[in-house]
Amino acid sequence: MDLCAKGLSLAQTLDCGQCFRWQMQPDGSWTGVVEGQAVRVQEAPGDRLVLTGLAGGAPEEDFWARYFALDLDYPALLDRMQAAHKGLAGCIGCAPGIRVLRQPFFEALITFLISQNNNIPRIKGIVDRLCRGLGEPLDDSGAFYAFPTPQRLAPLTEADLAFLRAGWRSAYILDAARRVAGGDLAEDRLRAMPLDQAKAKLMEVQGVGPKVADCTLLYGLGRWEAYPIDVWIRRADQALFTRRVKDPAAYLNRKTGGHAGIAQQYIFAWARSSGLTKKTHKNPAAD
Repeated sequence: MDLCAKGLSLAQTLDCGQCFRWQMQPDGSWTGVVEGQAVRVQEAPGDRLVLTGLAGGAPEEDFWARYFALDLDYPALLDRMQAAHKGLAGCIGCAPGIRVLRQPFFEALITFLISQNNNIPRIKGIVDRLCRGLGEPLDDSGAFYAFPTPQRLAPLTEADLAFLRAGWRSAYILDAARRVAGGDLAEDRLRAMPLDQAKAKLMEVQGVGPKVADCTLLYGLGRWEAYPIDVWIRRADQALFTRRVKDPAAYLNRKTGGHAGIAQQYIFAWARSSGLTKKTHKNPAAD
């Protein structure tokens, strides 16, 4: 199956810290599992993405176009962002092929709970053990597993999750699963709520602080206005904006038409590539 990539870079998108179940292959393609579909995806001449089903059925065009946000007019959005702020334009220039994926809600919630005080290789290891141990196998080879459902996780105990080697995060995983399985944390209601109310509701889950809540809103619910803040973004905000910008999220939402979370992904890429340290690294195009 072919899709028009619209400038999407697989490496920039799948290795930027927003998702944890994709693996780059020696030939430059990527393999991953989303919503019970295992695929290989690779870039092809003519700005195309070629998807090949590996397990779980043939790739569904509408599903994958939406997952990769190919229905969003990124070229126009990036033009608007670059015109809005010179510093943001420089950030986009570091990784213009990034796209913010539309990930499954429960998977995003759990993986970002796991991500706390963790590094990407270890996060991927825990997530892989979680899927292999408790997810439904998608083929007979044992190579591909679905992400476990909240109903599968909810009855378990921390002792049942000891094989994950996730430490204190196991309690958080179970609390989240029980709330989702029991209907207390409903995806459709979180999508419909005002952002601050949805964030507060997510933060009722054990272990969910402001950053994990915002990551879940942005990556798992498509709330483009959510603006996750970690140490990299905090330093980048100091470098990009002058003191008169008291609330970078509100400022960027105003400048980008409610897409501050997407802008954040380019800012994060710039922060990592420029090696921001505790000593402020000033962007010459700060506003």
